[in-house]
Amino acid sequence: MPMDPGGPIFAPVVLPCSGRILRNRLVKVALYEHLAGLFGGSPNIFHLQLYSKWSKYDWGMIFTGNVQVSPQHLSVARDLVLPRELSERNLKPFRELAAAMHGWREEKPPLAIMQLNHTGRQSPNILGGRLPFSPPLGPSSIRVGSSLHNRGILSDLLHRLLFQIPRSMSLHDIDEVVEAFVRGARLAAQTGYDGVELHVAHGYLLAQFLSPKSNTRIDEYSCTPSNALRLLQRIVTETRAVVPGNFVIGLKINSADYAEAGHASASPVLDHVLTIANWGLVDFIEISGGDYETPDFILNNPSVSSRQAIFADFAHRALRAVASIPGAPLILLTGGLATPAQLHAALSCDHANLLGIGRAAILRPDIPRLLTQVQPDSDTPFAPAPDQRLGERWVRIRQRLPRVKLVGAGTAMAWYVVALRRLAQPGPFVETVNYSLGSLDGVWWVLAWFGPEILALRNTLPMLPIVCVLTAVTVAVLLAPSI
Repeated sequence: MPMDPGGPIFAPVVLPCSGRILRNRLVKVALYEHLAGLFGGSPNIFHLQLYSKWSKYDWGMIFTGNVQVSPQHLSVARDLVLPRELSERNLKPFRELAAAMHGWREEKPPLAIMQLNHTGRQSPNILGGRLPFSPPLGPSSIRVGSSLHNRGILSDLLHRLLFQIPRSMSLHDIDEVVEAFVRGARLAAQTGYDGVELHVAHGYLLAQFLSPKSNTRIDEYSCTPSNALRLLQRIVTETRAVVPGNFVIGLKINSADYAEAGHASASPVLDHVLTIANWGLVDFIEISGGDYETPDFILNNPSVSSRQAIFADFAHRALRAVASIPGAPLILLTGGLATPAQLHAALSCDHANLLGIGRAAILRPDIPRLLTQVQPDSDTPFAPAPDQRLGERWVRIRQRLPRVKLVGAGTAMAWYVVALRRLAQPGPFVETVNYSLGSLDGVWWVLAWFGPEILALRNTLPMLPIVCVLTAVTVAVLLAPSI
């Protein structure tokens, strides 16, 4: 029989701090969108069309991609960025995106969650929102790639070109970051979002404060057990003070930042989860892992399975550890959930309370409805695995170059960005996906896309005759006295 809509996956669940009710346990987690203006900007028509597609298919929660709290710290261009001023004109695009995420459903719509982020030292040169070779901020002056061993000449050169040595943050800088995150949550509350997720994973700024490889401070923001969570606690506490009581606050945290190769030990992170749970301020914690130096969270190949197992194992340990804490956050597991059987097992084996689906939701945005039509023990993936081969034109070139892990991760991500854009097009959802697109071909089509710029040009062209006439009249008036 198909999966029972009244079963565990489709059972409503209450978020402990906000009291909000999810219609089911399925979460469309944050994805890299690459749809905003080249150097960042507000939501546009492409975002609205994309999220209106997901909103039709009965997800419990839908997350935005990264919304950067600092315009000088983008990830890889085309990020959503908080406006400098919370004027009605600047708030309107964010309000429209929240409405698109809620969709047409009047009863029990999906919760719309804005993911807030600051890239810190992982903000690259050129496309990072700063002047070329201007240093980003970081807990300490340690460049991305410094902790890699045997990285090779090409890898070292690539990291030096992409990433500057960050400027160690002053206490004033830290205060401004806290204020930026709180301002982002206020914007989300004002524009109709149900909550925010703070990005404390993947090597971005909040995660950098937790890791000894990026934080060597000796002040109150060191990464010692007593200080590591100080910045995050300030942000969570000050956010709770300015948002409504039913506003959702969640975190995304790395499970394996401290794990050495071949070991699944992550007890310092588990201690962090227990500490956060005892704050009584957080609704959910999403379990993830990796950063730009070990970008397994981006890669899409069988070697990732061992780290996905770490995610699931850690989520299981975290769920059991917080079970006795009143009002403890729910555990959201993301990564590797690609079949109905895996979703069912994650709940039945106490690996998670909530089920996060990312890339599969690009290929099948209708997964919640699909689950009501298939057997719960089905091992059939929701969508076929993409063809990530290079394509014949690139094979000979790639064979002559040493492998750089970050580049490989970028080519894997590019394929999904191209696939995501088909959802952002006007009209009904079309299942056709170009599975034969090679990974480096995907990089080309990512870089060669100028949708927002073309849209802006189309909006400007009808005004050109009026601008020309006004310019001619102005020049005539100015020159009249001298004629």
